[in-house]
Amino acid sequence: MTGAAAPDEDDIGLATAFASTEESTGLLLWQVTNRWQAAQRAALQPFGLTHVQFVLTAALTWLGSDGPVTQRQLADFAGTDPMMTSQVVRALVARGLVDRSPHPGDGRAWALSATGEGRALVNRAVVAVEACDEAFFGPLGRSRATFTRALATLEAARA
Repeated sequence: MTGAAAPDEDDIGLATAFASTEESTGLLLWQVTNRWQAAQRAALQPFGLTHVQFVLTAALTWLGSDGPVTQRQLADFAGTDPMMTSQVVRALVARGLVDRSPHPGDGRAWALSATGEGRALVNRAVVAVEACDEAFFGPLGRSRATFTRALATLEAARA
């Protein structure tokens, strides 16, 4: 919180640079993200997928056309924690949605691929996910493309 004075011991308020919560980009992002995630969970519930299971299966389906995909490549593409990715991939393998076999070019890695069942499920689910996005982001109207570019700028800055 830039510019905020150190709080007085007797002061019970928040030492913030913002006059109102509507000025805090971080808080607004947190609130909107939580609402969006709840909407996505509801959209994915009929498919028996968590949001991260959907994201990883969709990412694997997207990447799979380029050849073998390692767990690291999948985590990097999806922006997920590698350890969490490993746990979710194990669950997807157990459900028969993802196949894991020795990587042809790296004996230390697994090659991951979505199974036919996984591809079929994620292709049905993506229709609901994209409809959810349309409804959720619809209030942005014509400024949605600008918002999307701003998100892409923030994503590119993480590298």
